[in-house]
Amino acid sequence: MLSTSPAFSGFSVADIAAAKHFYAEVLGLQVSEENGMLLIHLGTGATVLAYPKPNHQPASFTILNFPVEDIDKAVDSLVDSGVSIARYPGMPQDEKGIMREGGPLIAWFSDPSGNILSVLQDR
Repeated sequence: MLSTSPAFSGFSVADIAAAKHFYAEVLGLQVSEENGMLLIHLGTGATVLAYPKPNHQPASFTILNFPVEDIDKAVDSLVDSGVSIARYPGMPQDEKGIMREGGPLIAWFSDPSGNILSVLQDR
């Protein structure tokens, strides 16, 4: 029954206007608004819903992963746009905040609501 449903993912944010600015202006994604919610249109053709939630609590896990061809350039671009790269105790991250051990190269950052995102590059 659900195998042909055009399913989509969603997550909450504290402030739709701040989320719209971040996803559109900082990350450069196509976004639109409907019924007070934000639709984030990804390069894959998928759409993710960001909805306002009173007393929002950010996700404690990565909600969106963005594969990139060159993680160093992606991190530099994020930092140049004012994004802070997250650093986690015990994680072997380099001076840029990129973890280069144990899997794909990955760096984490947060949206204005504290939800965790990443850029990652296959080796």
